[in-house]
Amino acid sequence: MKLSEHFDSSEFACKCGCGFGTHPGDVSSELIDLLERMREEHGPIHITSGCRCKPYNSSVGGVSNSAHTRGTAADIRVEGGLERRKLLDLAVMNWASGIGVAKTFIHVDVDSELPRPMAWTY
Repeated sequence: MKLSEHFDSSEFACKCGCGFGTHPGDVSSELIDLLERMREEHGPIHITSGCRCKPYNSSVGGVSNSAHTRGTAADIRVEGGLERRKLLDLAVMNWASGIGVAKTFIHVDVDSELPRPMAWTY
């Protein structure tokens, strides 16, 4: 299912195959808007992890109240430090609520319910 000009629900589908992320309303429209704005500036963005059902989230070591379990987060694959910096800047400039920086990905979310710092590293 097409979510926007550049993103499809298959990119956000839970990796366990349960179907979470493929139905209307599973992925936050605010998240899609954020990712579209980032893509306009950066170019193609590869989602490595979008929606996660609670069992799958637990199996990959996600926190129990993860934004991924509410369809408000995406992890974006990043190649190299310069790309990580560009996407980090875009996430900040486009008002991501949460930003996590790892060696191979950037986590962005639009979840305003989570009591945590705005940015962190893995």
